[in-house]
Amino acid sequence: MFCSGAVVLGCSHGKGALRWDAMEYDEKLARFRQAHLNPFNKQLGPRQHEQGAGEEALDVASEEAPPQLRPGEPEFRCTERVMDLGLSEDHFSRPVGLFLASDLQQLRQAIEECKQVILELPEHSEKQKDAVVRLIHLRLKLQELKDPSDEEPNIRVLLEHRFYKEKSKSVKQACDKCNTIIWGLIQTWYTCTGCYYRCHSKCLNLISKPCVRSKVSHQAEYELNICPETGLDSQDYRCAECRAPISLRGVPSEARQCDYTGQYYCSHCHWNDLAIIPARVVHNWDFEPRKVSRCSMRYLALMVSRPVLRLREINPLLFNYVEELVEIRKLRQDILLMKPYFITCKEAMEARLLLQLQDRQHFVENDEMYSVQDLLDAHTGRLGCSLTETHTLFAKHIKLDCERCQAKGFVCELCREGDVLFPFDSHTSVCTDCSAVFHRDCYYDNSTTCPKCARLTLRKQSLFQDPAPDVDA
Repeated sequence: MFCSGAVVLGCSHGKGALRWDAMEYDEKLARFRQAHLNPFNKQLGPRQHEQGAGEEALDVASEEAPPQLRPGEPEFRCTERVMDLGLSEDHFSRPVGLFLASDLQQLRQAIEECKQVILELPEHSEKQKDAVVRLIHLRLKLQELKDPSDEEPNIRVLLEHRFYKEKSKSVKQACDKCNTIIWGLIQTWYTCTGCYYRCHSKCLNLISKPCVRSKVSHQAEYELNICPETGLDSQDYRCAECRAPISLRGVPSEARQCDYTGQYYCSHCHWNDLAIIPARVVHNWDFEPRKVSRCSMRYLALMVSRPVLRLREINPLLFNYVEELVEIRKLRQDILLMKPYFITCKEAMEARLLLQLQDRQHFVENDEMYSVQDLLDAHTGRLGCSLTETHTLFAKHIKLDCERCQAKGFVCELCREGDVLFPFDSHTSVCTDCSAVFHRDCYYDNSTTCPKCARLTLRKQSLFQDPAPDVDA
């Protein structure tokens, strides 16, 4: 009985000790939290704890109760700090760009405040530029929060490429980087608006090829030597583009020759694409497509409509063997002779007749430059037909429809017979000095000089001749 009572007393004494230890632990925990409060968090104030020996253990819910402000302490609202968004110096509020889905309204208000700040700052100042950049970031963040499903950005700029995210989900393309299929239904992919380079979103950071359009803008010219091969040894038996090991035996990779550059490429950079080679067109009038690398194919596609070929200098004998070029050159020369009539004619300017050649602006500037597309259309006959229709429309306006243009015609001063002549008529000849127009037969049969040139010469002599001195005076 004595032992049992001792045990009971011992147990009750143990329970009291455990309770006392728990109270000491809670007091230490409260003092620890008080000592480690964030001094910059103005919203949190010191907690008031009542300490006593007979006090019950602190409840967890009471520890998480909202803090009470001290008497006289100014109220601080966290939302105002969030709305600041870096417009003023604040190193301890939420960083700019760190927003949650519930902050859409706050973002919109921040954008309006940023607009007002931009209007108030001096123009072209550094602060205004920084505010504009901040406004752009805020709008981008707002767009991301509005459409959280679009994890990839719509625009990416890499190595002068300007990639746009494709919206099509059903088109099946091939990635120019990894040479695998792009499944638009389940994969995100981008296309460069300059050179139409396509790749997966995961391959963007692996691209090492700069945009071909930059080369077209800075160096718009062709390689005019037919397949200028130098051999694999000059390339150190490596791909001319990605520098991967290649060989003619196909180990480790097959060497494929580009007919445009004459260099060898690996299978990832040369997909056996076909393209018309400008050098073969200019020298051989050969339009058969040949195998080229991917880079050459994009370059030729961007250059196909650029008038950079001066045929009279590159191959003047080509006009002796290609009748289509002779006809096209005559039509272009006539159009250049019609151009002064349209520039000075009000009706022609209102009708915008020269826009008939808006796809070939170089045709109204000179008669020497050609593009590969011009030569291809001349080979197929499309260019001759379209130029003939345009020539007929222009001649009809000058000779029949417009009285002002008709009044600018010429009368043959050698025979003074026939209808009104124009310099683009097929049976006329034009004086190279004064641009007077005559019948071709009259001009070549007459051995004397041009009447208009002789008249202009006499007029100049009479103007510059000194008057004879008056003797009587």
